[in-house]
Amino acid sequence: MFETVEEVWDRQTLLAAYEVMRRLRIDRFAGVVSAGKEARVYRAIGRRGEEYAVKIYLTVTAEFRKSIQKYLLGDPRFRNVDTSNTKKLFFAWARKEFRNLKRMYEAGVRVPRPYLVYQNIIVMEFIGRGGLRAPTLREAYRELEPGELEELAWEALRQYRRILCCAGLVHADFSEYNLLYLDGKLYVIDVAQAVSLEHPNAEDFLRHDIWNIHRFFAREAGIGLPGPEELLGWVRRCSEEECPGERGRRAQQLVEASQES
Repeated sequence: MFETVEEVWDRQTLLAAYEVMRRLRIDRFAGVVSAGKEARVYRAIGRRGEEYAVKIYLTVTAEFRKSIQKYLLGDPRFRNVDTSNTKKLFFAWARKEFRNLKRMYEAGVRVPRPYLVYQNIIVMEFIGRGGLRAPTLREAYRELEPGELEELAWEALRQYRRILCCAGLVHADFSEYNLLYLDGKLYVIDVAQAVSLEHPNAEDFLRHDIWNIHRFFAREAGIGLPGPEELLGWVRRCSEEECPGERGRRAQQLVEASQES
């Protein structure tokens, strides 16, 4: 059931995984679909054949601890996290990703549906087909026609507008590596680092994300797009019709305030 030779499976993570399986009635893990320095993502199968993506954060390294603090410190939702405690830090990081996923999902952003967070494990919708995860945009774009890529460029910007205006968040690592492509649609992933608009670095993160969109589609894929500043203005054009509700109104107020400052 588990590949115990991998360093991800220490005793604590094994116990946490068994608890996750019990809660969601997961039958088995069916292999790694993505592996990085900080986390592994597994495909898991439920007792009725449901597919899940199970993301497990590895033991936090000193380098990882340092890199994530700039996204936690300053975010009012996590002001009480003890960053000196390694275990609490990466549990908080998993909770942060889950909360960001949930907030984006409820705001209509196309992200994997979040199901559960427990300790250093997040369970979400599996985006793929035939047991294989969907490719990233980086992996898929060379097979696409210019017209398709142009539509995807504006789709990425529309998704980002919903992240900003409806969820009240800034992704802070938006790129072709964190977008999955399936059936002509883009899915936003890897949202742990996303920050609220109150974060002191939210504006810098936002500008870098929009620059990334422009860099990839205009420079690398060769699609004709307006410049980064014009795209930034387009993304910031929030509307009450697009983002109804209290969170949408609050996000729009914060976006407007950031433009005035």
